[in-house]
Amino acid sequence: MKIRKNRTRSRRTLGFSLLELLAVVTILGIIAVVVIPRIAVSSNTAKANAQAQSVAEINSALERYYFDYGSYPASLAVLWTQSTPTVGGVAGQRYFPDGAPTNPKTGTAGDFGYTVATGRASGK
Repeated sequence: MKIRKNRTRSRRTLGFSLLELLAVVTILGIIAVVVIPRIAVSSNTAKANAQAQSVAEINSALERYYFDYGSYPASLAVLWTQSTPTVGGVAGQRYFPDGAPTNPKTGTAGDFGYTVATGRASGK
């Protein structure tokens, strides 16, 4: 004699109702509307802050170059390749050992504005 299991389930336990799915989709939509604009703004702010930091580092290197050589370089490219003068037999160190910093707004290495008369760099 076989015993049959009672396989009758209520319709409610088989899955999610349409109302539950709509509630979840609505909540996810509200979260997306709030979060996505904040991410875009924070990305632009981060790029602007990184560019300002790079310009400050370049201006600092320009001042060191001026104190080492008595004049500002003709272009910023000199800072990426040239080293400080040799003093007492000790070889100088490069102003930017890792090469030209990358401008975060343009994505190009060494892409900064420079005015020889003032000896100041600026972001593009």
